[in-house]
Amino acid sequence: MIVSMISSAVMVTKFSSAMRTILCLVFLRILYPVSALPYPSPQAPNYLPGYPDEWAYTTRQNADTPQQAEAATKVDYKEVMKDIVKVTTQSRDFWPADNGNYGPLFIRLTWHNTGSYRTSDGRGGADGARQRFEPERSWADNTNLDKARALLWPIKQKYGQGLSWGDLFVLAGNAAFESMGGPDFGFCGGRIDADDGSESVQLGPSPEQELLMPCKVEGKCQEPLGANVVGLIYVNPEGHMGIPDPVATARHVREVFARMDMNDSETVALMGGGHSFGGTHGACPAGAGPSPREDPVNPWPGLCGSGKGYDAFTSGFEFAFTTYPTTWDLEYFNNLINFDWQVHLGPGGRFQWKPIGIHAPTAPANDGSYPRRYIGALTSDIALTKDEAYMKLVKLYASDQKLFNRTWSQVWYKLTTRDMGPRTRCSNDDAPPPQWFQYPLPDPPAQLANFEEVKQKLEEVLDDDTGEAIGMFTRLAWQCSSTFRSTDYLGGCNGARIRFSPQKDWAVNINVVSAIDTLEPIKEEFGDNLSWADLIILAGNTALEKAGGKSLKFCGGRTDATDGKGSEHLHPKITGKFSEPLVQLKDSMVQLKDSIAILSLTQREFAALNGAGYAVGDLRDCDGLFCRRNSFQTAVANYERPYSTTSNLSNIFFTTLLSGRWDKYTIPDTGKQMYKARGKDQLMLPTDFLFLLDPELLAIVQDFAADNDLFLSVVASAWTKLSNVDRFKGPTGNVCD
Repeated sequence: MIVSMISSAVMVTKFSSAMRTILCLVFLRILYPVSALPYPSPQAPNYLPGYPDEWAYTTRQNADTPQQAEAATKVDYKEVMKDIVKVTTQSRDFWPADNGNYGPLFIRLTWHNTGSYRTSDGRGGADGARQRFEPERSWADNTNLDKARALLWPIKQKYGQGLSWGDLFVLAGNAAFESMGGPDFGFCGGRIDADDGSESVQLGPSPEQELLMPCKVEGKCQEPLGANVVGLIYVNPEGHMGIPDPVATARHVREVFARMDMNDSETVALMGGGHSFGGTHGACPAGAGPSPREDPVNPWPGLCGSGKGYDAFTSGFEFAFTTYPTTWDLEYFNNLINFDWQVHLGPGGRFQWKPIGIHAPTAPANDGSYPRRYIGALTSDIALTKDEAYMKLVKLYASDQKLFNRTWSQVWYKLTTRDMGPRTRCSNDDAPPPQWFQYPLPDPPAQLANFEEVKQKLEEVLDDDTGEAIGMFTRLAWQCSSTFRSTDYLGGCNGARIRFSPQKDWAVNINVVSAIDTLEPIKEEFGDNLSWADLIILAGNTALEKAGGKSLKFCGGRTDATDGKGSEHLHPKITGKFSEPLVQLKDSMVQLKDSIAILSLTQREFAALNGAGYAVGDLRDCDGLFCRRNSFQTAVANYERPYSTTSNLSNIFFTTLLSGRWDKYTIPDTGKQMYKARGKDQLMLPTDFLFLLDPELLAIVQDFAADNDLFLSVVASAWTKLSNVDRFKGPTGNVCD
């Protein structure tokens, strides 16, 4: 009776027939809810309460053992792919292969390892192979991928330490595509396996994710999160907010794919290529059962019959994408164009779409028996037909196999390689040449400048200066280097992109042009033999030494970019402007430690460099950490009264921090929030103040306050580390070592 009343109410509205159908189905879902949602419920966080706090701040593992590095040189990736192809057609009883082929399963494994990448902070991707660990292994979108990993274990065992899980996961998808007729663009090897899932904690769901990047409403998650539902790779394929509305879903598909730097043509190609194979599984509404987090002994057993084969439940949808689910062709696009589609509730209780007509095409049953399996589509697939730009691309690819092959192979390589950084990190010589998304740099100068002579010129500038150049040069070098992200190996000073937009326009880089202008005569004197990148780093080194720092080893050979591309998402996370209210200081602490980890520094190294910025940073028109804190006073910035030009690198930051009692203070005129020592004309940034509130950071402060030589030593090592961190030579090597 209730259903009848709802249907009558809907019918009298001015909605289209398709929309009336959707609304009726939504009401049915409300009345008869499915027991196992395909996405985590915000009321029931899917994270492990016992996560250690330090997981959120672990710097990325970026080095193999010597034994692993040696073993990796002996692995032939082509032989690995041959072994994978053999596995694809050897069905196993514990998880029978659909249509006798594990290829589609391996493609999904690769896609869901690599598709977690997001541009906002460089996290995610297959490097690290963290899908083996929490929280990724228990994501709703990764249901039953434990079976795919189990199928690959004999290959991992065969090749041992030389073949990382991360490389194996990507090779599995490549081999599957190639074996079923798909195009191949190439492979970049050298992924390094993580020891745990700590680098995925911020992907969520976890307390750290909820603190740093909360999602108030699942389905409406915003950047810096990648997906709009925590625990999914992209969007809810059933439709935005679980409603099968293709028009609304198309908008969210575009938004979410853009978060991983995919444009429209790449998005349509990825979806079409991935859905050229295989199908979905949702045999009944009962669900997949407990996740590995909930039941590590028997995860995802499947609650429909035997739980496998015909009874499998993975996503809750039930259909094949095409009539030939193990063949590379254009049928996916042609089906979208040639059929009218109708939404319905599948046997798994999910909204899915079927072609209208009595002669709807079918695919072979998963086990080769009868009846045959109907083809279908997800709301996210139908969304491509309801967006004008997407539909143009669907028609374009449907009419041009060569174009689709080329676009697909290129974007698949981008998807699987985006988190690997520059081409110079690939371990194999036959990796494809540098691609635009790797932001390649020109070769270094054939003849390098005499760096001792360059240093002499820099010393002359510093000798003739009143002390201001020390702050200008150290700040320029810091701002140039501190863009580095260990999460996807982008940024750093190699390329000197600080000279271009967007970096030169960032508020934190105000007035760095003054330092560049001061260095211009030296650059002109040495010409093309001296790159701006080398000059900026050497200027910073020379200034630190002039200020009393320890001798710094310089490694030349950097080169200059011709534009600022690749910097769009590299704005420094640590600029001293964290949350001001005391109730938010805990949030700021988490953000600070997270940012330090992304920078590839330890907390001790970062503390030392922050102290150096306090002691010898820029004196005026400054922002960020390499600024004298009193320079933020408006009068000082405008030269309305004498200001100190003393530039002595010492542990003064730490002794000052411990000797004062600090109160919140607002800079007149600018409104900048800082902390001021009681009864003294001494200022600290909110970032500085955090060092007093955290026991680990406080211990570091006390160590440096008690031992100036220790402080100077750590400054030297940390400064050199950050200056050279982007000088890649293979996955783990560095040209400066």
